[in-house]
Amino acid sequence: MKLSGTVQYQDLEGGVWVLKADDGRTYQLAGGDRKIKKDGQRISAEGSVQRDTVTAAMVGPVFHVTSYTAD
Repeated sequence: MKLSGTVQYQDLEGGVWVLKADDGRTYQLAGGDRKIKKDGQRISAEGSVQRDTVTAAMVGPVFHVTSYTAD
């Protein structure tokens, strides 16, 4: 699955990184590397939605990033 959007930090449950995708949805980010965690950065990412994963932040489905590029 490919997604594009803006990385954002949300101060929930100790902090969580999310992708505000261009499709209007919010995904909690997992995977990738430390460089992906830059508030306001636009990215294009490939990965998969982990529908069976539950998190304390509950900001949206978990998107496990396997690769990405900064736009």
